Amino acid sequence: MDLSLLQLQLHGVLIKGPSCRSYWASSSSLSRPRDFISSSPFLLHRRLKSFGRRSCSRSRGIRLRRSGSSAMPCSSSETLTASRVGCGGGGGGGAGGVGAENASVANFKLNESTFLASLMPKKEISADRFVEAHPEYDGRGVVIAIFDSGFDPSAAGLHVTSDGKPKVLDVIDCTGSGDIDTSTVVKANEDGHIRGASGVPLVVNSSWKNPTGEWRVGCKLVYELFTSDLTSRVKKERRKNWDEKNQEEIAKAVKNLYDFDQKHSKVEDAKLKKTREDLQSKVDFLKKQADKYEDKGPVIDAVVWHDGEVWRVALDTQSLEEDPDCGKLADFFPLTNYRIERKYGVFSRLDACSFVTNVYDEGNVLSIVTDSSPHGTHVAGIATAHHPEEHLLNGVAPGAQIVSCKIGDSRLGSMETGTGLTRALIAALEHKCDLVNMSYGEPALLPDYGRFVDLVTEAVNKRRLVFVSSAGNSGPALTTVGAPGGTTSSIIGVGAYVSPAMAAGAHSVVEPPSEGLEYTWSSRGPTSDGDLGVCISAPGGAVAPVPTWTLQRRMLMNGTSMASPSACGAIALLLSAMKAEGIPVSPYTVRRALENTSTPVGDLPEDKLTTGQGLMQVDKAYEYLKKFQDCPCVFYQIKVNLSGKTIPSSRGIYLREGTACRQSTEWTVQVDPKFHEGASNLKELVPFEECLELHSTDEGVVRVPDYLLLTHNGRSFNVVVDPSNLGEGVHYFELYGIDCKAPERGPLFRIPVTIIIPETVGNRPPVISFQQMSFISGHIERRFIEVPHGATWAEATMRTSGFDTTRRFYIDTLQLCPLRRPIKWESSSTFASPSAKSFAFPVFSGQTMELAIAQFWSSGLGSREPTIVDFEIAFHGIGVDKEELLLDGSEAPIKVEAEALLASEKLVPVAVLNKIRVPYQPIDAQLKTLSSGRDRLLSGKQILALTLTFKFKLDDAAEVKPYIPLLNNRIYDTKFESQFFMISDANKRVYAMGDVYPESSKLPKGEYKLQLYLRHENVQLLEKLKQLILFIERNVGEVRLNLHSEPDGPVTGNGAFKSSLLMPGVKEAFYLGPPTKDKLPKNSPQGSVLVGEISYGKMSFDDKEGKSPKDNPVSYPISYVVPPNKPEEDKKASSASDCSKSVSERLEQEVRDTKIKFLGSLKQETEEERSEWRKLCACLKSEYPNYTPLLAKILEGLLSRSDAGDKISHHEEIIEAANEVVRSVDVDELARFLQQKSEPEDEEAEKLKKNMEMTRDQLAEALYQKGLAMARIENLKGEKGDEGEEEESSQKDKFEENFKELTKWVDVKSSKFGTLTVLREKRLSRLGTALKVLDDLIQNESEIANKKLYEMKLGLLEELGWSHLVTYEKQWMQVRFPKSLPLF
Repeated sequence: MDLSLLQLQLHGVLIKGPSCRSYWASSSSLSRPRDFISSSPFLLHRRLKSFGRRSCSRSRGIRLRRSGSSAMPCSSSETLTASRVGCGGGGGGGAGGVGAENASVANFKLNESTFLASLMPKKEISADRFVEAHPEYDGRGVVIAIFDSGFDPSAAGLHVTSDGKPKVLDVIDCTGSGDIDTSTVVKANEDGHIRGASGVPLVVNSSWKNPTGEWRVGCKLVYELFTSDLTSRVKKERRKNWDEKNQEEIAKAVKNLYDFDQKHSKVEDAKLKKTREDLQSKVDFLKKQADKYEDKGPVIDAVVWHDGEVWRVALDTQSLEEDPDCGKLADFFPLTNYRIERKYGVFSRLDACSFVTNVYDEGNVLSIVTDSSPHGTHVAGIATAHHPEEHLLNGVAPGAQIVSCKIGDSRLGSMETGTGLTRALIAALEHKCDLVNMSYGEPALLPDYGRFVDLVTEAVNKRRLVFVSSAGNSGPALTTVGAPGGTTSSIIGVGAYVSPAMAAGAHSVVEPPSEGLEYTWSSRGPTSDGDLGVCISAPGGAVAPVPTWTLQRRMLMNGTSMASPSACGAIALLLSAMKAEGIPVSPYTVRRALENTSTPVGDLPEDKLTTGQGLMQVDKAYEYLKKFQDCPCVFYQIKVNLSGKTIPSSRGIYLREGTACRQSTEWTVQVDPKFHEGASNLKELVPFEECLELHSTDEGVVRVPDYLLLTHNGRSFNVVVDPSNLGEGVHYFELYGIDCKAPERGPLFRIPVTIIIPETVGNRPPVISFQQMSFISGHIERRFIEVPHGATWAEATMRTSGFDTTRRFYIDTLQLCPLRRPIKWESSSTFASPSAKSFAFPVFSGQTMELAIAQFWSSGLGSREPTIVDFEIAFHGIGVDKEELLLDGSEAPIKVEAEALLASEKLVPVAVLNKIRVPYQPIDAQLKTLSSGRDRLLSGKQILALTLTFKFKLDDAAEVKPYIPLLNNRIYDTKFESQFFMISDANKRVYAMGDVYPESSKLPKGEYKLQLYLRHENVQLLEKLKQLILFIERNVGEVRLNLHSEPDGPVTGNGAFKSSLLMPGVKEAFYLGPPTKDKLPKNSPQGSVLVGEISYGKMSFDDKEGKSPKDNPVSYPISYVVPPNKPEEDKKASSASDCSKSVSERLEQEVRDTKIKFLGSLKQETEEERSEWRKLCACLKSEYPNYTPLLAKILEGLLSRSDAGDKISHHEEIIEAANEVVRSVDVDELARFLQQKSEPEDEEAEKLKKNMEMTRDQLAEALYQKGLAMARIENLKGEKGDEGEEEESSQKDKFEENFKELTKWVDVKSSKFGTLTVLREKRLSRLGTALKVLDDLIQNESEIANKKLYEMKLGLLEELGWSHLVTYEKQWMQVRFPKSLPLF
């Protein structure tokens, strides 16, 4: 087999893929899920503000921790050869199928196998030695579920296992981002044609079996299935092709114009002028299209049917192809659910993007599965890749099989959702997976808490699932482990380690570190409740397979995302051995074996907070499991409480605040042995009795009883912690239990004890300095400071010296507050030469703050010079009596008292309101049980879905964001399963989608519907949410609030407050006034809330006065409740003119108007109803002859009919009704009156003016509708060929006469009447002018898009023969006017 070719089936044509030069890819070149990181200086901003590096740009939909990636440098000219690529996607892949297993490394000019080994590190964890000693224990018999961003089944090394079995058992999109509604059923005609969901006629392959003859159709914009990087690449290529075609048409149009000018040197004839104007319009229009071009992507049609055995899927991808003979539905090799045949397809040669299909809900839902970033394929490769030609590039467990569960939602830029997480867990259990790897996560409010955590814990306990997850990339500060990997007891959390070999080989550093260390950014423990956080460490970087669409075979990524699959693969080796040797598999015993056999990294006890129990060792863990296989499979659940308190419970002891870390305390520890579900009462629970010897790593600080007899029902014991003799800094201890009968088992449980003794700042003003700190690569200095009472922000200066090459530092500060995520500020700073930098950041008074300064692990390698750092922190503070200010809507101000407790501070308050939140209640609530098996829990319960519908209106274009206080900003630490929203207009066009982290979206003026989708299996919980309040938040510009020194200042305007110098211990006060009514934004309904911020101080090193609270390091929320609107003035009961009429006249007028109103309300859906309507029309016309409003209402009734059988007769009837309106108007009198000027003060004249203007509008509408009807009759007769030349000429004359009359009264190019102008220009064969007028009409639309205008535009483009614009507009029609809303 030629390993330079990667085989993919696309309609059976084989081509070679593009070449790849050697390069380093920046992190911005990838679509990234959360947890990976680059060795390059590029850093990615995590989504949460308090967890993002200042030097990075924000990236939506990804939860990253200092992440990025790098492509592997290569000397081959064919780094990726994608092949068998023809026109469209068809079934490919499968075990032993078309995919080449590896990317050959023979082309690399390599001399040292150690370099190759460093690209996929295994030696560090002894995985290579273990597999060499036990070649059949290489993961065989083990199935790993990969919870990630999806997977490319065509990727190198991920086709078969080492023993020839299919590598991939299933590929599933758990998010629903690839779901297509295929509930629409069509039948093929005699020629085998069906109409696709996009409206395109499709030809069905006659060889396809379909006993029922029912074809289910759906469609999707293909860019919704691509990553942003792939979309950008495809757009670039498509734009190039489009530009070429557009330039061709421009050249033709310019030539036609030139030829005309050459033929007519002087254009004086009006008709010739119009002709030239038409030619010029064509040129202008084509040029304008190039400027307006925006590629929303082609639409692919999907067809689903049942062949009598399985559901089959075929795609029509012609819209992706340049060749019209490529991508046809009939040429597609039908796919089925991936797990059945393990086949995949590729959309086209252009994208080289692989996909698989799955059909759900009896054919009603088709899932097209693509990856949302290269991350998932890379992770799968680390864990299980198999390269028979070069075993050094194998993953850790090449014999293992995988199930890919996509949890990164493509609609959200690869961010995970609750739906994706729950479905992934269901899929893992359905496939009887042994292991789960999840390289996703984020900071959490509460550790070991939440619905997903509950479901994982249930799966681990009941199904013996081993769950492995990344600890996070938020280091170097302590207490930065993320959920779920670092905060969940039932999950093995993994930190990221880098060895000298990895640094030299994979990272290509000039001089590697002398010994291995944890990556600088790897998250650290303990958790906020004292658990260790990081369980073990594993290699956190690798050069591994990536998807084919990246146009390369493999790339370097590093992060705890890479450490987790490394550990997971190593655990797969252990499970493979355990299964082969009959050793009972339990996540409890596996974890204990890993922890008790890991190699410590670092010499200090507190290094465990960084690396966990150390670098895992497969061979030692295997020997441990083998030796103690007969011991009980027990998890020791730990609950720790301060003596005398029952809540909160914790999993360790963590002292860092106030006097708690300086005085002796007593704790109660409850140890409960937990057996797996199904454990025998008589054989396992009753006999369980362990005599435990309790130990402490330092009896002088942590004192424990000597022994504990532990039975199935659990026991408690007391612990005394005395930190009084400890010095400043971090101190780590453990208390643990040893089996007296088998001490060689090592600790059966460990209880971490972390004590932080902070430095106090006694001097005033409060300044603390750390001098002459010496740094080398990877070195971290931690300082813990008790923030002085009264401090609200800090200003720091960092001075560096003593080095010769560029240095890069991470500076983190972190504080803990109850029921809050860790409060973190971070910065990444690069010093090209010795210099100083200043920072400012918020602090919380009285709470211990960690300052972590780290020289990046690869910064300064090869240099002999250490970096000397001086770091100084000055604390500042302005305390206020109210941190959150609420203005209640009245004129009364709020008094704010401020004081400086530490030193003199300048009080410069700045208050701004800049957003409005408008509350809405749902207008509809639909609760249903989900029918699919992918939504059935382990317990057998079916998940339910609640869909809430909200409606809102924007009077102007605005940026809006949904805000749901109960649900937003929590994924893992919430008991609700998931939420998802979409905002659409009346055309069903979707403008925005989002989940727990909504973002602002720009919406044009109009009415919108927001649907909120909530899931849970508990119907009572969902019932409580049926009246859930949702806010629509929009930006309103800055509304600055006035500050006063007097309570009456907001009314009198006196006593403005600007600034003051606060002296220590002396309080001052000022008044914050409400916004004046004229500053309130338009459309601010009662009950809305204006929100913003207020700041009180300014930075000492900033000379300018703060003009916005955001200019200051700390600000506080303010809000203003919009009061009731001013009541409208009572309308006058009757005008003077009405009073001048007699009662009988007024009664007759009211009766007449009521009759006309009643006529307008009648339906005309059936022939009987239409007959009754005609009778009433005739009766009213005889009763009120020539009454224009009545005749206009009759015309309106005719226009409302949509199902007229004889269209020509119907339009003739409209013409006659319009003529009656025209005849009823004295046009001469109307014209004379409209030329006159009326006095506004003359009420009678004003009323007459309004009546005459209404008459003019009715006349214009009649002329307009008459013209439209005449044009339509002409078209209908032209289609039938019924119209003779004489009749045609007569009709044209009448049309022109009518159009000329209309021009007297209105602007015929306005948005209301412009359509008739377009039709006129089209009738006169001036298509360019028609298109220009129509385009202007569309551009001037201020409301929702008008489908008829776009259909007219499409027709003109087709007549002009501009096929590239026809294709472009058809694709946009699918965006603007989809037939249905997408599925959740």
